[in-house]
Amino acid sequence: MGIAHRVVSVLVLPVFCVSFAHGQSQTKSEGALEGIASGKTRIIDLSYAINDKLVAWPGDPRVFEATVNGTVEKDGYFTRSFWMLEHYGTHLDAPAHFPPGKSTVEKIAPEKFFGPAVVLDVRSESAKDADYQLSPAVIEAWEKRNGKIPAGAIVLLRTGWASRWPDVQRYRNTDAKGEMHFPGFSAEAAKVLLERKISGLGCDTLSIDPGNSKDFPVHRLVLGAEVYQLENLRDLSSLPEMGASLIVAPIKLEGGSGGAVRVFALVSK
Repeated sequence: MGIAHRVVSVLVLPVFCVSFAHGQSQTKSEGALEGIASGKTRIIDLSYAINDKLVAWPGDPRVFEATVNGTVEKDGYFTRSFWMLEHYGTHLDAPAHFPPGKSTVEKIAPEKFFGPAVVLDVRSESAKDADYQLSPAVIEAWEKRNGKIPAGAIVLLRTGWASRWPDVQRYRNTDAKGEMHFPGFSAEAAKVLLERKISGLGCDTLSIDPGNSKDFPVHRLVLGAEVYQLENLRDLSSLPEMGASLIVAPIKLEGGSGGAVRVFALVSK
């Protein structure tokens, strides 16, 4: 669903020294970061490695190409150039992806890329109904157990769909008429989450909207509110429903409607 940009670059992921301010104390956040070296904090990579064999949105004839520009044997160094779709693999949808005049990737406030993870587990519902849409009742039940979702949270929908990756047929779950079937957020649930002033939404499926959506109402609501989206997240089964912190590091692509993203969860043992 995205615009293709040619990218010839080396993507370097910086190390961030931050303190999360979303209802967590600075001491606790510093402890989580310090715990990486000691092994007290586990880092979970929620992104798929990029290659030309990932599950793409239907209809894109080209998805990823890499060309070797230099080899150690011939040039004394190894380097490549690559081309890829903005919305491919684990990626971020910038607000500009749907509504006109909204933020492109490089204009998203950096503080929105750090925050507490709120995990909504709907694996049971998704196993019974491939067209399942998140109910506001699931959010209500989560808040009864854990308290109100904090402002600045990054809300992840755990459907279990990552277990189908990278099988194109099973992941898209396309029927005989060409319609895809996989779970997603409902517009009603998205409205509740936007009221909580969240920073981002994420899912372990091909789209934030369910696969059979025709007009993508959740995209329009969420992106229209200047909230980014994370799609095709890697297996979320190791995350607690609360207590993890997320680092979201998209490629800083000027004018981009989206782009490849590395997402890390920090979980204290």
